Amino acid sequence: MDKKRVTKELLDSIKGYQDRVPYQSPFALQPADRKVDAENLKDQVRRSKIVESLEEAIKLSGLKDGMTISFHHHFRNGDKVLPMVMEIIARMGFKDLRIAASSLTSAHECLVDHIKNGVVNRIESSGLRGKLAQAISEGLLEYPAVIRSHGGRARAIVEGDVKIDVAFLGASSSDCMGNSNGVVGKSICGSLGYAKVDAAHAEKVIMITDTLVDYPNYPISIPQTDVDYVVVVDEIGDSSGIMSGATRFTKNPKELLIAKKVLEAMLASGLFVDGFSMQTGSGGASLAVTRFIREELIKRNIKCSYALGGITKAFVDLLEEGLVGKLFDTQSFDLSAAESVGRNEMHQEISADFYANPFNCSPAVDKLDFVVLSALEIDKDFNVNVISGSDGVIRAASGGHSDTAAAAKMSIIVAPLIRGRLSTIIDKVTTVVTPGSTVDVVVTDMGITVNPARPDLKEKFLAAGLDLVEMEDLVAAAKFIVGEPKPIEFTDEVVAVVEYRDGSIIDVIKKVK
Repeated sequence: MDKKRVTKELLDSIKGYQDRVPYQSPFALQPADRKVDAENLKDQVRRSKIVESLEEAIKLSGLKDGMTISFHHHFRNGDKVLPMVMEIIARMGFKDLRIAASSLTSAHECLVDHIKNGVVNRIESSGLRGKLAQAISEGLLEYPAVIRSHGGRARAIVEGDVKIDVAFLGASSSDCMGNSNGVVGKSICGSLGYAKVDAAHAEKVIMITDTLVDYPNYPISIPQTDVDYVVVVDEIGDSSGIMSGATRFTKNPKELLIAKKVLEAMLASGLFVDGFSMQTGSGGASLAVTRFIREELIKRNIKCSYALGGITKAFVDLLEEGLVGKLFDTQSFDLSAAESVGRNEMHQEISADFYANPFNCSPAVDKLDFVVLSALEIDKDFNVNVISGSDGVIRAASGGHSDTAAAAKMSIIVAPLIRGRLSTIIDKVTTVVTPGSTVDVVVTDMGITVNPARPDLKEKFLAAGLDLVEMEDLVAAAKFIVGEPKPIEFTDEVVAVVEYRDGSIIDVIKKVK
């Protein structure tokens, strides 16, 4: 082609084109950071992103000391990606890395050794459990851990508060270009809702799979446009580890009593009408509510428009019975949900950004009518703790708790008055994760309590004949049964900070004496 057809002089003479350049060759213009042989680029076009090993992918990613790497936790207790990657990273000699994980479980206890050896010096996550949580609570980390809600983590990544240098993402299947999902292959985990945000915003994305399929893979949860390298390994996770004790179905009479009281409150609210929306948490009582709701939907001949969040078999059954219109799935909580999201077009996989990022145009939580959430502690001001135990040690996760409580028309917190020999209703929670101003109703086995900020709900509940109890009476009853709890003694050392979903710091967790 005659390069003189368009010259710089010609472009300079055209209004608005003075800063443009004339055509030279098919691949002459490339991003500044892409080093290529422009004259022969057609022969170099990437027709496969597969690299031979994780070590090779890490080298190609440009990982350096002090950078931030991310992981997702869709395999929960069955995850094998993080331990595998961290073993190689440690062997390669990297130091002072920041782990930005969607959450960390008992499958990630290897991080204790990596912290001790200087490979990792910062951790940011929605949750911490087991030996890792214990070690961080005892002050093992150089920097305080950062606890974020799922929506808060998505916000931080999208807004640039957290800059991910390399994302290591496990997917149950991928093709040679990186089109990936969690519903095809030998190690399915269902939705990749948390991984979607990392893939879209990380500088480099390494897709790790144990099932390589022909191009193009389908369905596409994470597209090839977001993936830099593909690595095939023997095993990325144990699908049976997806469902844990947090997603158990209860036969406990106390939890069933609480669930029935929750349903009473929902029915009395005026919101339980055809087309309502809901999310229930992962605790025993929360999951039991779903079963009771089924009976009521059938009795009233109405339908829930959509259910949201971590999806379980209970919701899949409602969908397949036609009692729920659609499921929005950020994380599949069991294999039934993981299989459903792969076969049912009304079971939609969504990203954590779509789910609950408070700064995007309209997160899905903003359309919720009801959310039912569990708690470790609730205080007389309705503040809720879901991260640290009564001993002050970190042991659980923030999850979408504060996101949904803030957005739903009616947020319901469920907990037994006494758990073991400890009260869950106390004067002051150990750690504030969800502020009391966003909590509407608390339901315990001792009755239903309404936040004074919601006199409209209290009026409706009384009109429906519900037996209400005041928060002060619950606190007093708990003290009568188990006595005054002994105050936890803390040092001045902050071992973790709790970010609210908007990025502000709502509380800190200090080292226990």
